[in-house]
Amino acid sequence: MKRSERLQTIVDLHVSQEKEALQIMGRCQQQLQEQQTQLEHLQTYRHEYQVKLAERQQIGMNVSQLLEFRAFADKLDKAIEGQRQAVIQHERDFQRARGTWEERHQRTKSLEKLSELAVAEEQKVENKREQNEQDARAARTGRKDGINSA
Repeated sequence: MKRSERLQTIVDLHVSQEKEALQIMGRCQQQLQEQQTQLEHLQTYRHEYQVKLAERQQIGMNVSQLLEFRAFADKLDKAIEGQRQAVIQHERDFQRARGTWEERHQRTKSLEKLSELAVAEEQKVENKREQNEQDARAARTGRKDGINSA
């Protein structure tokens, strides 16, 4: 098996690994976007709830209603903080997946370049071999012609 063929097998393997890393990165990015959207929804809901609380306070409310509103607002704040942590974790996962893909992509490109160089070198050797064969045939033909004409 030629060196270029062996290298091509390795390149194909790395291309496959690169594609897999790209798919993982895509899934991580999608999950990150979902978590960010969920965080935005919670923040919007919390803001709307705060506006509703302010309106109810202007109308007037008893202490137990106020305590309920505030307790729920505290729960929302905790949920928002938990969601922020989830977003941070998904950002880390995405960055890690991106780094893995970038490493594999660079490795694949390097191996492809190496494979191209091997093919070029083999072609150069093959061309030289063919030229030598043609020269040897021409020399034999020239000798036969020289023998016949003498």
